Amino acid sequence: MATSQRQWGVTPPIAVNLPTDAELATNDALIAELKRQNNFEGSEETERRKTTLQLIQKITVEFVRHVCKKRELPQAAIENAGGKIFTFGSYRLGVYGPGSDIDTLVVVPKPVSREDFFEHFPPILEKMAPPGAIKEMTPVPDAYVPIIKLEFSGISIDLIFARLEVKSVPATLNLKDTSLLRGLEERDLRSLNGTRVTDEILDLVPQQKTFRTALRGIKLWAQRRAIYANVIGFPGGVAWAMLVARVCQLYPNATGSVIIGKFFRIIGNWGWPQPVLLKTIEDGPLQVRVWNPKVYNGDRFHLMPIITPAYPSMCATHNITMSTKTIIIRELGRGGDITDKIFLGQLQWKDLFAKHSFFTDGYKYYLSIIAASRSKDAQHVWSGLVESKVRLLVSNLETQGSIQVARPFNKGFDRVHHCKDENEIEAVIGGDLKYQATDIKTETTDANKDPKHNAAAEGGADGMTMPDGSFEVSVNGHEVFSIYTTTYYIGIELVQDATKSLDISYQTKEFKDICVGWQNYNPEQNSLNIIHTRNYDLPSDVFGPDETKPSRPKRRIAKKSEPTGAKRRFDVSGVEESSQSQNGLKRRRSDSGAPITA
Repeated sequence: MATSQRQWGVTPPIAVNLPTDAELATNDALIAELKRQNNFEGSEETERRKTTLQLIQKITVEFVRHVCKKRELPQAAIENAGGKIFTFGSYRLGVYGPGSDIDTLVVVPKPVSREDFFEHFPPILEKMAPPGAIKEMTPVPDAYVPIIKLEFSGISIDLIFARLEVKSVPATLNLKDTSLLRGLEERDLRSLNGTRVTDEILDLVPQQKTFRTALRGIKLWAQRRAIYANVIGFPGGVAWAMLVARVCQLYPNATGSVIIGKFFRIIGNWGWPQPVLLKTIEDGPLQVRVWNPKVYNGDRFHLMPIITPAYPSMCATHNITMSTKTIIIRELGRGGDITDKIFLGQLQWKDLFAKHSFFTDGYKYYLSIIAASRSKDAQHVWSGLVESKVRLLVSNLETQGSIQVARPFNKGFDRVHHCKDENEIEAVIGGDLKYQATDIKTETTDANKDPKHNAAAEGGADGMTMPDGSFEVSVNGHEVFSIYTTTYYIGIELVQDATKSLDISYQTKEFKDICVGWQNYNPEQNSLNIIHTRNYDLPSDVFGPDETKPSRPKRRIAKKSEPTGAKRRFDVSGVEESSQSQNGLKRRRSDSGAPITA
């Protein structure tokens, strides 16, 4: 008599076939390519992570004891108070690589407050850590999810905090019990959500090893194709993990390579806005909002809803716009075509992981959004605030009838400029790179990993203050001002037969008004400009060493039989044109600041 197989997810599996020899060989080739791509870290570094987490667990228990003693609790209560850390994100999912952060949740009992965490945890950490182990520690208590970011023994660790309404947090505590959520502050619920979602995902996949192999491949693909960034309007790490988990449920016995191949076709042809669910949405004990488009009007507008499995269920992809959805579906189609050929032996896995072509041949026209500040600390907060609003500009640009797609690049470019006077400063904040510091390398916002920038970008700017001041530095014996800029790029794809003139003055003004309307905006410290940039005017530092910058098209000489001026230049109203395209000539402007066609 045949035994029934467990159903994973909300629908029966599509296929339960065991892998063929050819599929196993393709899976081996996938793992080999992931190793060549430096996707796995060495056993020594993994062991150092484990040792570091063990020490942070001991520090957590000592921290809780310290606070309970200050509260003058009975000795028995102090001894039983406990305290426990939980990991989440890529480390908990088992898909971390060299240099990956460890997302860590510190869970404490009721006597310990969030203020205690930021006041007492750092000094206890410094006291108990080995000498020289802590290279950097930045508390950000006013973030949307308050955090302490540190580098410990060469490992980046993000510590967040949650207090439970219990007297004791034993080592055996399991956060899956929804009754633990009763009476918690909203910030504590947000902090607990990461661990609870990660644990549910792992529980809901048939084979964790297969899931991890497939997710490593999909994460690398999404990062290389520049479609990995929740804040900007693409799926983030947890959303990609849930999509892979859903495909694993549909093919419970498949290899990681087969899961990737099926992933592109199933998700690429998904019936959006039908949600992706790993299990039926649950009710719970709290009076909190659970994703439900039948009840909440806002949920009906989610274009690609991917729903977290842990109570209270939420949409992990509410930031996706029409343009980013279009790009995601295109990339899924490309990925499917490549993996089909990989299984036919016509291509290799390295072809799937080829870098994006956003700057090299993606678009003719770009918008450059330039956030600038007169101090580095102020720029961290200001650029994060602007980044958090870029998707709003994208959504507004989509309403312009001539624009087919407005694709945001998934990271910003941080630059430093040295200016000797206000005229040069004005040129820099307007997009001129003539005064860029040659001894300071341009870095992307994801590489900088600044905790205040990330906190502001993720929605925490309203609770943050704007640092003041400007910095003068000495360069070749001359005192100059350092100006810090972060530029975000949006590629513009026009509808076929679009007019040669594009008016986006309303969209850009509304975006600027939203950003400068932030309560802590300081016009003496911060600025925001949007300029139109041609592909051949893009800065050289956005291109990799093996990439070719687009060249300016040669002007075709019209024959006598052809009417002069038959082909007009493309004009964008509402934004200035990149100063790099001006060849040092003074620009003529209309009253609105838009370039005038001569």
